[in-house]
Amino acid sequence: MSRLVVISNRLADPRKPAAGGLAVALGEALNQTGGLWFGWSGTVVEGGTPGEGEMHTRSAGAVTLATVDLCREDHDAYYQGYSNSVLWPVFHYRLDLADFNASYIAGYRRVNQMFARKLLPLLRDDDVIWVHDYHLIPLAAELRAMGCCQRIGFFLHIPMPPPLIMAAIPQHEWLMRSLFAYDLVGLQSEADVAHFTRYVRNEGSAEEVGAQRLRAFGATVQVQAFPIGIDVDEFTRLAQAPDAVETYENIRDEYSRRRLLLGIDRLDYSKGIPHRVRAYRELLDRYPENRNSATMIMIASPSRDDVHAYSDLRQELEGLCGSVNGDYGELDWMPVRYIHRTVARKRVPGLCRAAAVGLVTPLRDGMNLVAKEYVVAQDPEDPGVLVLSRFAGAAEQLKEALLVNPYDTQGTADSIQHALQMPLPERQARHQKLMARIREHDVHWWRKAFLQALQEAGD
Repeated sequence: MSRLVVISNRLADPRKPAAGGLAVALGEALNQTGGLWFGWSGTVVEGGTPGEGEMHTRSAGAVTLATVDLCREDHDAYYQGYSNSVLWPVFHYRLDLADFNASYIAGYRRVNQMFARKLLPLLRDDDVIWVHDYHLIPLAAELRAMGCCQRIGFFLHIPMPPPLIMAAIPQHEWLMRSLFAYDLVGLQSEADVAHFTRYVRNEGSAEEVGAQRLRAFGATVQVQAFPIGIDVDEFTRLAQAPDAVETYENIRDEYSRRRLLLGIDRLDYSKGIPHRVRAYRELLDRYPENRNSATMIMIASPSRDDVHAYSDLRQELEGLCGSVNGDYGELDWMPVRYIHRTVARKRVPGLCRAAAVGLVTPLRDGMNLVAKEYVVAQDPEDPGVLVLSRFAGAAEQLKEALLVNPYDTQGTADSIQHALQMPLPERQARHQKLMARIREHDVHWWRKAFLQALQEAGD
């Protein structure tokens, strides 16, 4: 059996439950082959030499974890700069927030070249290499330039933007051309595959040379949608553990006279959190029977507070929440409970189960696994209702959710009202269908489907 090599910007110890379903799923495959997981150590060395970083290796059971330090200049250009100030906003359709600093791309290429150089001596001839996410798009091209002939697959966890938005990135053709160094490119949704295909047809005169295979820029790549899932059994066990049960019982008792609406997000401009608060305000205004009876719990965990776009977002959100509470609150009822902290993962299933409505309304998201976790946490005898943005990748699969346009404040408020009023038989029927699809396409299916396709793409 070929050894699996996983490359991602950050690593997690797959033996630790806190690592999450993705790390556990990758860990299973890595353990089967005595695999290698490679990436950035998370350490930033002040005053180091650009393009150079110390490498560290350690064992996690049968898995070898290999990490490389970054100097400050490389971190700021590769990670803070090109990855998170160019690719993240553009791929989420926010050209207005992109910082096209010309120095960033040089740092991005330099770090990907360093990673390739550090990784190459660790590789075996029959390794299967799986590269993850937008930080490492050119990694295969760098490895190929150094003589690497192994099968290499890439999975993009964030959305693929439409061609005209992608074309706003300086040197966008170089970026997309580098994806043709992979044998397989996996994307979250069929919409993402359509955007990729349209781009390479427009910009690279691509032609189809078989099912899901495209030829452009002098190379051929297979492109498929692999919607990522969650570890349903792991999350179910988490929901049955004491911390989740205690959270559910405490919330249920404290809000015994209220219907709970729940949003759990990272504080990021892609998540549409201010739009959600405005829709909730519209709900209270248009449907006054929800006053003093519906409470929205809004958990927005900290994210890059040192970046202006995020500090501005936090200020806007706090103003909106304060305005709703000031205009509609009573002495014994606070309409919005806003929490700007990370809630322990072991308590999330209890929170989800206590909520009559799950609000997952990003402006754009590659997938959004919170939507799937909310469904799995529900009591099938009396399930809550998922209100889901049509701009989340999950909307392609979770069609029985109430799909909304988060830019349409009034329409979203109407859908929340529909969710609050939905009869039990309809809630049960929707939940049953959602659960079946989430279980069928869980994180283990995702991993096996991708690696099987990579095996076939390399044949």
